[in-house]
Amino acid sequence: GSSFPGVEYSFTTVKASLIIESILLNGSCFKTPAVPTGVRYDAITIDVRFSAPINTANAASYFNLSGGVSFDLSFIESNTRVILTSLQKLEPYKKYSFVISNSLTSADGSPFAGFSNSFYTGLDSTFKFPEVSNDELLNLVQRQTFRYFYDFAHPSCGLARERNTSGDVVTIGGSGFGVMALIVGMERGFITRQEGINRLSKILGYLETCDRFHGAWPHWLNGATGKIVPFSPTDDGGDLVETSFMIQGLYTMRQYLDSTNTEEKTLIQRINTLASQVEYDWFTNGQNVLFWLWSPNNGYILRIEGYNETLITYVLAASSKTHPVSAQVYHQGYARNGAIKNGNSYYGYVLPLGQPYGGPLFFTHYSFLGLDPRNLSDQYASYWQQNVNQSLINWAYCTANPKKYVGYGSDCWGLTASDNPWGYNAHSPTNDLGVITPSAAISSIPYTPEQSMNAIRHFYYLLGDKLWGEYGFYDAFDVTEGWWANSYIAIDQGPIVCMIENYRTQLLWNLFMSCPEIQAGLTKLGFSF
Repeated sequence: GSSFPGVEYSFTTVKASLIIESILLNGSCFKTPAVPTGVRYDAITIDVRFSAPINTANAASYFNLSGGVSFDLSFIESNTRVILTSLQKLEPYKKYSFVISNSLTSADGSPFAGFSNSFYTGLDSTFKFPEVSNDELLNLVQRQTFRYFYDFAHPSCGLARERNTSGDVVTIGGSGFGVMALIVGMERGFITRQEGINRLSKILGYLETCDRFHGAWPHWLNGATGKIVPFSPTDDGGDLVETSFMIQGLYTMRQYLDSTNTEEKTLIQRINTLASQVEYDWFTNGQNVLFWLWSPNNGYILRIEGYNETLITYVLAASSKTHPVSAQVYHQGYARNGAIKNGNSYYGYVLPLGQPYGGPLFFTHYSFLGLDPRNLSDQYASYWQQNVNQSLINWAYCTANPKKYVGYGSDCWGLTASDNPWGYNAHSPTNDLGVITPSAAISSIPYTPEQSMNAIRHFYYLLGDKLWGEYGFYDAFDVTEGWWANSYIAIDQGPIVCMIENYRTQLLWNLFMSCPEIQAGLTKLGFSF
């Protein structure tokens, strides 16, 4: 046969890579993708077992724990195992990163791919403030939050600033909530009745002279000049929803005033005049629906359709003595001929109306600062069942925490519109970004008294060093992102004062529901109450 000339091959052996066989953080697995939470912050130990002895020269510089935490390294078991022990307390409720550099090698020079993972330290369970009774705590939360609307009001006009950094920009809806908070302030003795009356008179003077469009105020105004501040390029006219939040507040205040007192009787008349000038009928554009916005430049924008925070707008429109709308506008426009119905169960709670899982919790607050939902029902729903169950669904969702955000739990819950690390968003179970907004759980206290009180205690006693400030609880926080707001927003602060009061005494509910116009309007729309 044929001869074989032979062939020559050359090859180089490659050292096996150095790998981590196990890594434990305080005795628990610390391998990715697991990100441990609730880690003890007083002392941590990281135990790394390698596949081969490591080169200990300069090894200390290859292990790094974020936050400037100093630690001790020990090498055991023939340098195959490294134990890192912190030499100081870590901060509670904080994210830390642990990195082993890929510059590390084995004793015989084998390469290492590197390692990194993060963990979150646990909550400091010591109380940040002295414990008081729940009743005293509710007093404190109301009083401190009330100051946003009284002490921090715009000095020229008395209205509430949009947020604590807004300068001259005041908000109509948030100021409507503020008018209701003024009642609470007088009733609870945070201010005298005369101080409240003086502030109301100043507010009315501004509302009578500032920009209006067919009786409707804009969303934002300049508190000094009374001129509109456009909310967006097309939102440069009257905002009927913001206006309805203001009228809700003014009607509630009117019922609180004493018609036998000359000064207060004049204020009642001024409120009636302002309320009579809102042209709800104009905002239909001749259709069986209300429009959110109208401006001379952009005409009618955005149909107001349920289910959301705008029920009060339709109730007030039906209640108007001067510019009413028909019941059909409610049934076709807001209720969409029954399309607002839901009827599904979430976490075992039936939701009569609205989007899956209920949406942001402000749906249960804004219209119901005045509207008493306890016995309110129509052909579409029981509004007590709606609000209780939307709140319970929100609580159950945060307790289940399907997205595994840090900090969520049965005492730390509440998704609604607020600031967040990236700006602002309407948070809800279907739009969950890891952001808890204290206003959500606190303002739901009439619906979920136990769960809301637990949340208040958690926010105040356990998180109060980060969350409690000059005007009550800051707007929101996101432990996963290490973000804590330093902002206050009128439409989040207002419901806190008002809904705690409705839980305690039903004061605002009783006042608003005593309005003859509201009773007539609800009856006209087919509500029982």
